[in-house]
Amino acid sequence: MLRKRIIFSLIYSDGIFNQSRNFRLQKVGNLTWLEKNYKFQKIAFSLDELIVINAGRGDKKVADFAAMLTELTNDIFIPLCAGGGIRTEADAELLFKSGADKIILNSLLVENIEVVKNITKNFGSQSVVASVDYKIINGLHQVFIADGNKQIDMLLGEYLQYLETLDIGEIYLNSIDKDGTGFGYDFETIIKYAGIINKPLIIAGGAGNSEHLINGLKINGVSAVATANLFNFIGDGLPNARKDIIERGENIARWDDYNLT
Repeated sequence: MLRKRIIFSLIYSDGIFNQSRNFRLQKVGNLTWLEKNYKFQKIAFSLDELIVINAGRGDKKVADFAAMLTELTNDIFIPLCAGGGIRTEADAELLFKSGADKIILNSLLVENIEVVKNITKNFGSQSVVASVDYKIINGLHQVFIADGNKQIDMLLGEYLQYLETLDIGEIYLNSIDKDGTGFGYDFETIIKYAGIINKPLIIAGGAGNSEHLINGLKINGVSAVATANLFNFIGDGLPNARKDIIERGENIARWDDYNLT
């Protein structure tokens, strides 16, 4: 049985990492702040993967984002997924060359599927994660692209079925309503749709403590849980969360099994 994963997501914009709440960004600190408060080199074994999302509004300055990734990955050895602002194969290639093991796509999946196909052809389907942002409006699960600013014509169920037809590796399902609240994932929606997804599913939006992560990992069809909450997991928050999850018997990697501690 494949191990499930714990993922930490970083929200980046114009040189600063941010706390996001309902997709509204609050500046927290630069790379120096991040290293001081998270020490990724030391807590690498608390995470299975790191996702860095370029959430800058307007011109996302992909080259600057790539330069930051290079600096970020100098001293850490966690599998890295990065995205935000990818519009061309050259953008994707730049992020791969800057340390990304995978890229995460959102608007491109709707606006230019040919570029997506070329990226998966050249870099492999396993290297592409589809990011899905949704919000419940009048009881309907509406899907948004462009940093949550543009609603598409498909509802969530239909859009997930569309993604199932694409040659991509994983789906990152993020609730705009729950984003940054720390109140827990949108479990009702996740349980409803996890069963119709055959690709590995990462859930995001709302996790504020280890209990939320554990409850997410228990859901059939969920491959990984992600949190982007910079405040709730600061310091030893992530190592303690992993320890708690292991002690509760969840199917995540125990690094001592591999003599890594």
